[in-house]
Amino acid sequence: MMPDPLALFATVILLFPMGYFLLAAPAFLLVSLDIPPVTQLLRGMFSSYFLMVAISGVVGTIAVATTGRLFVAVGIGLIAAFAVWARRWFLARMDAQLRARDAGDANAVRRLRRLHWEGMLCNAVQVVILVGSIPYVVTPH
Repeated sequence: MMPDPLALFATVILLFPMGYFLLAAPAFLLVSLDIPPVTQLLRGMFSSYFLMVAISGVVGTIAVATTGRLFVAVGIGLIAAFAVWARRWFLARMDAQLRARDAGDANAVRRLRRLHWEGMLCNAVQVVILVGSIPYVVTPH
């Protein structure tokens, strides 16, 4: 039996936004989150990251499901569902901290930085899981 190229392709496409975020997000550790344009850019990066993971996850889920690899399709679908949920959760908390920072809360910047770290950790865990699953994805079913 031949490995399923569509399942591998869907996995690799899902890795693109995750890989970009893995490389781009640490750059924000070098700047202060007191600066509004910096935090707007950080918020935009997180928003687009979650959106791209959700879109590529849905497309990948549909593509893999059509090949009959339902276990792989469910796994990719769970990543997409998590991205939809995490986007809403994460951006709501980031917006709350941005409002608190603008209102003069001295601890808001520290909480923004913590959200930044949590987002990077979450992405890193997803990348490790996805890369670790590639041998199982490409094996014939």
